[in-house]
Amino acid sequence: MKRLELAVESIILASRWLLVVFYVGLGLALAVYAISFGKKLYEFLATVLLLDETDTILKMLGLIDAALVASLVVMVIISGYENFVSRFDAHDGEVHWLGTIDVGSLKVKVASTIVAISSIHLLQVFLNSSSYTNAQLMWLTIMHLAFVVSALMLAYIDRVMGHSKAAKTEGVTNTGPEL
Repeated sequence: MKRLELAVESIILASRWLLVVFYVGLGLALAVYAISFGKKLYEFLATVLLLDETDTILKMLGLIDAALVASLVVMVIISGYENFVSRFDAHDGEVHWLGTIDVGSLKVKVASTIVAISSIHLLQVFLNSSSYTNAQLMWLTIMHLAFVVSALMLAYIDRVMGHSKAAKTEGVTNTGPEL
């Protein structure tokens, strides 16, 4: 029976390597998105002298939005691989920061990035508000506020969990016999 249990546990642990397919796929999707970004950048540069200030800002916000989305994908790929699959081997100090992002921190960073992306999108909408109805503006604002509240709640939960882990660690450290 113990042999069966060990075999099942080995299969379950080995299944984490299936996540590599998702991370490699996200890397490929990021490469495709980089091509899309290059196209947006080219179109912006080709028309920059013809655009008014509002259109220039809208185009730049679109580029910033794309950079945030790309950063989010990289954050998920690297942190997900590091947390769920395997630690990265040292590459001469290039990746010293990798082990510092745990799952809770990753959720907060992802939520914060989504809020930033939503903020940029909402700013684009308000700069071009004549193209939207009041109802559309209201719902886009409500959706953005929902993202903000969600990010704040995730940050709060992460902080509470961090304090409870610290308290447990201190409790374990301080329960030893006094000399």
